[in-house]
Amino acid sequence: MSQQDIISIGTFKTITTAIANSNDLPEMVEHLCNLLTETLDLKGCAIFLLNEDQSELQLLASTGLSTEYLLKGPVHPERSLGSTIKGEAIVITDPWQDKRMQYPQQARNEGILTLLEIPIGCLGRVIGSFRLYQSVTWEISEQDLDSLYVLGELIGMALSYMELNNALNSVTEITNNVKFIKDSAG
Repeated sequence: MSQQDIISIGTFKTITTAIANSNDLPEMVEHLCNLLTETLDLKGCAIFLLNEDQSELQLLASTGLSTEYLLKGPVHPERSLGSTIKGEAIVITDPWQDKRMQYPQQARNEGILTLLEIPIGCLGRVIGSFRLYQSVTWEISEQDLDSLYVLGELIGMALSYMELNNALNSVTEITNNVKFIKDSAG
């Protein structure tokens, strides 16, 4: 693909509406991967969450990638496109030769010619990333890159909101159970 803006305001609106109207994390990230792959005409997409305890990126959802590629091994953020954990996007147009790639042979086998990784941030820290995979050379425009950065922040806020909402629901459920027990004993 040549360098041109492919993320229109309509595309951005569709994607952000999908994020805003979801309250189920697995459903949201799966839908987001599908939307990004379809609307940007990609080979595939994957969304990862940073597991700091294990120093790995853990796959939340993906679309368009083979099971073999997804099971290639653990994805270590400092060895695989390490700048993303510092909040920087990475564009790799030669993944088979690029030293930043953790699994270049698997990228070749998968037919990936361009890989773009965008950090997912919230409250000033990186909590994950999403990767866009293309089977053709893709020269991304600065405007599209900026749009994807904003999308990464929106995903980060949505993930944080869902985590907070789940915690609140758990507390509410426990409180209701305690109240029921007191009322039953009373």
